[in-house]
Order: sequence, then structure tokens, then C-alpha cells
Amino acid sequence: MNATRGRFISLEGGEGAGKSTLLAGLRERLEAHGVDLLLTREPGGTALGEAVRGILLDPAGRGMCAESELLLMFASRAQLVREVIEPALAAGRWVLCDRYVDASYAYQGGGRGQPVERIAGLEAWACQGLKPDLTLLLDLPVATGRARAAGRGEADRIESEADAFFERVRSTYRARAAAEPARFRVIDASAAPADVLQSAWQAVTPLLGSVS
Repeated sequence: MNATRGRFISLEGGEGAGKSTLLAGLRERLEAHGVDLLLTREPGGTALGEAVRGILLDPAGRGMCAESELLLMFASRAQLVREVIEPALAAGRWVLCDRYVDASYAYQGGGRGQPVERIAGLEAWACQGLKPDLTLLLDLPVATGRARAAGRGEADRIESEADAFFERVRSTYRARAAAEPARFRVIDASAAPADVLQSAWQAVTPLLGSVS
């Protein structure tokens, strides 16, 4: 086993922020620098998590209460931490995760109105203190993101929410970034994809240490 613990990077942002495009670009650059990289996502990333993802995003589940949504998110997350993320980091691999705990504070907290204290308690229990070394927040106006997302096909259960929901999500993300400037890097996601990638890469580069 590699004696050097890997690095953990999470990507966050609202609908249509361009996370998938950025993930692909970061993967290419990190692997070109010799990084042993694992990509995963939330909710999902394990067999159990992908099953939970299907439940969470199914448009037929519109009657799901906020408490159930929050608990399902953390059920998926607890499995991902134990089965995928922690073992990879312990083995010296880097983990690049499409969403992590900040998403619950933004979506289930800001969006759904679940208390911050409740989310924090679940985080302490389910995540065993695991926090990203770096969180890249792709920020853009809600209307811009929703226009982009509209071209991806039928909206899932969460994408179907009203603009006001996503404004609360964005506001919560921005507040969390302001409260933890050492961990977050806020990136203007309305910029060209190449510029978004370059901004993200500038944030990632210090984690590479002597590798340039």
C-alpha cells in the first residue's frame, strides 16, 4: 500500500454548471501528470448508491418528503465513503468526486429547508470526518444554468424544481464558499470551458506538490 495518502477534490455547482466537462478536463490533466485518479459521483458511485440515485432522481417520486431525501443522500454517501473514497485515499490514489457533502447543505438545506444542525450531525456520523482537500464551486446565474440543462432531455425530479429553489441552492453554496475560503475555489462557470478548466487547474496545481 502507498504510504502517502491521496488527495480528495470535490466539484460542486447548480444545474447546467458544466461539472461533467470540467471533470473530463481535470482527469486528462491529472493523469498526464502521473496521478492515479479515481472519478466518482454523488449520489451513486457504488451499487447501493446508484440504486439510491435512481430513487432520488425519478420524476415519479415527487411526493418524497425532504427528510427522506436527506436520509437517502446520506445513505448513499456513507456507502461511498466506506467502500470507495476512503480505501482509495488510503492507497495513495486521488479522488475526484462529482458532488459531496456541500451538495446536501445546498440542496437539502438551502433548497429544502432542512436545518443545518441536522445535516451537520448526519455528516459527522456518515462521513467519519472526511472532508475534501479542495472544493471547486462552479458558479453561474440560475437562469443560465437552467437554459443549458434544458437541452439535456427530460428533467429529473430535482431538476424540475422552480427557479426559487435553485436560487436558494446557489446562495447556500456561495455562503459556504465564503465561510471556508481555504477549501473552496469559486469559478465563474459562465466563462468558456477552456477558461473554466484553466481556473480549476490553477487551484489544483498546489496539491501536486513538486509535480508541475
